[in-house]
Amino acid sequence: MNMVRIRHLVLDVLKPHHPDVVEFGCLLAELGSLQVRISVIEIDARTETVRVDVAGDEIDFASLREAIEGFGASLHSIDEIAVHGTDSVTD
Repeated sequence: MNMVRIRHLVLDVLKPHHPDVVEFGCLLAELGSLQVRISVIEIDARTETVRVDVAGDEIDFASLREAIEGFGASLHSIDEIAVHGTDSVTD
């Protein structure tokens, strides 16, 4: 059986000013053993467009997307993805 794991994602996200990018990044990193980098691309009166760079051994995209939306943000696009395939032997 072949297993595929998401190892890296770059996301374009529109988020409200609260939580701020520090808190937003920490909250996302708590979803697993993830490294999260956030770059602010644009700021307007009520929102921020941010680039969210997520790395980890096995990123659960569904949980990540749910968390982003749970903070009142919206995922605009997946700009980059890296996946890793492994062969798994089952008994």
